[in-house]
Amino acid sequence: MRNKYTAIALLSTFALGSSCRKFLPPSPPEINKVKHVVVIYLENHSFDNLFGEFPGANGLSNATAANYTQVDATGTPYGVLPAIPNPAFPTTLPNKPFNIDQYVPNDMNTPDVLHRYYQEQMQIDGGKMDKFALYNGNSAGLSQGYYKTSMLPLLSLAQKYTLCDNFYHSAFGGSFLNHMWLIAAASPVFPSAPSSIVAKLDSTGKLVTDGAVTPDGYVVNTSFSVNTPHPASANPATLVPNQTFPTIGDRLSEKKITWAWYAGGWDSAVAGHPNGTYQFHHQPFIYFANYADGKPAKAEHLKDEKDFIAAAKAGMLPSVSFVKPLGINNEHPGYSNVALGENHTVELVNDVLNGPNGKDVVIIITYDEHGGFWDHVAPPVIDRKWGPGTRVPAIIISPFAKRGYVDHTQYETVSILSFIERKWDLKPLSSRDRDANPLQNVFDPYYDDDNGHGHSHGY
Repeated sequence: MRNKYTAIALLSTFALGSSCRKFLPPSPPEINKVKHVVVIYLENHSFDNLFGEFPGANGLSNATAANYTQVDATGTPYGVLPAIPNPAFPTTLPNKPFNIDQYVPNDMNTPDVLHRYYQEQMQIDGGKMDKFALYNGNSAGLSQGYYKTSMLPLLSLAQKYTLCDNFYHSAFGGSFLNHMWLIAAASPVFPSAPSSIVAKLDSTGKLVTDGAVTPDGYVVNTSFSVNTPHPASANPATLVPNQTFPTIGDRLSEKKITWAWYAGGWDSAVAGHPNGTYQFHHQPFIYFANYADGKPAKAEHLKDEKDFIAAAKAGMLPSVSFVKPLGINNEHPGYSNVALGENHTVELVNDVLNGPNGKDVVIIITYDEHGGFWDHVAPPVIDRKWGPGTRVPAIIISPFAKRGYVDHTQYETVSILSFIERKWDLKPLSSRDRDANPLQNVFDPYYDDDNGHGHSHGY
């Protein structure tokens, strides 16, 4: 396994040496059939955790003892999985993947699972995928749990359209950093961060004391913006200063392409009475100077999810929409659950497909990161500092997408940026989105408009 992982690293490093994109650009007359892109960004599940039983996908049936057996700090396999601190789960679960539904149905909440920048790298363990249970905080063996794919509300959409089974979240760690990479393909900086929130590493780079900021000044774990909304209790000294590197919003605005970030609970949070499950660190644009308090662009582009629903039904969607459901609707373990989040997502998808913009849309459903859940596939090594991290599900829904298709092409979160950049001829934000595959294999050269009419288009 180690040799295979090393080989992938060498190939990835070689690919990054190129100054140009690795893939041929799409044919402009044909890609122009796409008029709207909608990205629905959910929370905290690995591919195997949700779609590990999907027929034709690289799932749990391909896992072996070599990549599912969890070990302790000495490298010794556990006799049984470390006990999950929840009476619903047995304390003697075998050291292998287990079905969560038999103990906690997918319409009920489970404990959260640890998902942080340094810890995910330790979970992956050089591609051996064997320390998820060890580096999992209080949830212990829950990292090895999975849900029955046949019981997922999103299953029918995955069956009808394209499911990507080789899609990775772009940055190691949790929601905060991966939301930044979704819109900017880069990590935020906080060079003057208080020492109390800076991680400490030993001379070999091993974590000694965890923190929100790396020793070299990058913000990698949950932190809040100097702009509003942020928690009223947040220490002002720890608020992340305004970032000035470019975002996909900036690129779109430069070309006068309409776009918006729609967040569940946004209006209430801005008004000072946020919902109890509103997540302040899931709003990446508020960390940037161009969308700071008082800037016209903040009011123009940052909106509430209810505005997205109204626009979808009226056929008034902007060219690019990012949709971030409220915490209770985003599938995050601990304060949401799979059924609640996925049923909400199905409603959002139907609002778009049943509206006037459904005829020319590409909807991308994916997850910000793995949430601490194990996956049997070692992620490719592209950037040893930043990622990508563990495999996550991605579903592409569109009149132009392949039907009933499992796409094995390697993608990552910033492939979404690469696709948007190709569609509207935008300058890449970094080498990562420049070199990422722009979802090139999900589109069907012959698509059916559901009225029995075949059409030809390319990508």
